[in-house]
Parts: sequence; C-alpha cells; structure tokens
Amino acid sequence: MRHDENHRTHRIGWLRAAVLGANDGIISTASLVVGVAAANASREAVLVAGVAGLVAGAMSMATGEYVSVSSQADTEQADMAREKAELAADPAAEHRELAAIYVERGLTQSLADEVAKQLMAHDALGTHARDELGITETAAANPVQAALASAGTFTVGAALPLLVILVSPVQQLTWTVSITSLVFLAALGGLAAYVGGSSVLKAAVRVTSWGVLAMGLTALVGYLFNVTPA
Repeated sequence: MRHDENHRTHRIGWLRAAVLGANDGIISTASLVVGVAAANASREAVLVAGVAGLVAGAMSMATGEYVSVSSQADTEQADMAREKAELAADPAAEHRELAAIYVERGLTQSLADEVAKQLMAHDALGTHARDELGITETAAANPVQAALASAGTFTVGAALPLLVILVSPVQQLTWTVSITSLVFLAALGGLAAYVGGSSVLKAAVRVTSWGVLAMGLTALVGYLFNVTPA
C-alpha cells in the first residue's frame, strides 16, 4: 500500500515572508490611519497618510527582507565554500566528523561509519551541508523571493484599511478601520495557520491581540494631538 505524506516545511520560506508582509501591512497602515483619524483629520488627510504608509511600508519590507536574507545567503555560501575546502584538504577528518554526528543521533559507531562513507560517496558536500551545517534546499535563503513576497503581501494587507476609509463615514473612521482591520488580521492569522498546518484559533488570537495593542496606542496618540478641522 502506498504511503503518502503531505508535509508543509517546503512552504516555510515564502510563507514566513508573506505572512509577515500582510500582517505588517494591515497593522501598520491601520494603526497609522487610526492615529490620524483620531486627531479629527479629514478623510482626505487620513487617506493620504494611509497611501504614503503603504508605499513606504512596502519598500521598507522589500528592502529589509532582501538585505537580511541576503546576509543569511552570504553566510551560507561562505560556510559551503569552507566546507568544500575542508573536504578537499582532509576527507578522512570530515568522514570522522560526519560519523560522530550520526553516533550522537543514535547510530552505533560501525553503522555511523558506513552511513557516512556511503553518503559522502554519493554527495559529500550536500551531506555535510545538511547534517553538519543545517543547510537544505527547503530552508536555503532566497532574497528575491522573500523581498517580493513581503512587498506584495504588505501592499495587499495595507490596501484593506484604505478601502474601508473610502466607504466609511468620516465620523466613524477610527472605529470602522479598527474593527475591520482586526477582522482582517484574524482571517490572515487563521489562513496562514491553515496553510502551515497549525492551530487556526491560536494564530488568529495571537495576531489580533497585537493588532489591538498597536491600534490602541496610535489612537491614543491621535487623541492627545487632537486638531480641529478648518
């Protein structure tokens, strides 16, 4: 009988960046417009602030993800180059090192030696990258993918509060943006958890809790700096 397994670890790279981008897009943009709306600004002023926040945030997310993941990729490449040199210089020592790793994982010394020998004969560098350095194709850094995923999902997330601004009565902007944004956050958290195979309720509660805190603080700032429309 065929045994099918449906693992989700291959989604980790893009899922993390996508969830981070969308979550930040909703929270940061909603918090920004809530703070401005709480200061009794006009709909136009609130909308301009939101659009500016969307553009700035998307670029910030793309830049931040690209730079940070590029740093990770550079480190991985440097480690791989060093490992390649060590394999060329002293393969026997690298064999012993790999066998020791398998012994620590529960194999007998003789079996660990044989496993290390066969795996190194098949793909020495790939084996050491996976078992010694923890670098795999699934978890390998991809700067462009992370930057595009974060910027794109940030834009989508940030657009949701802006749409609410267009249809909501100006007197109720603070509450309508806050409530709908929390609904968006809960849906996002639940969707991300579902795709990742984890608890939907736990993820939804976690992300909405931070959303409440963020929007509450910015609303307080807006009330403290209350202005009277001309």
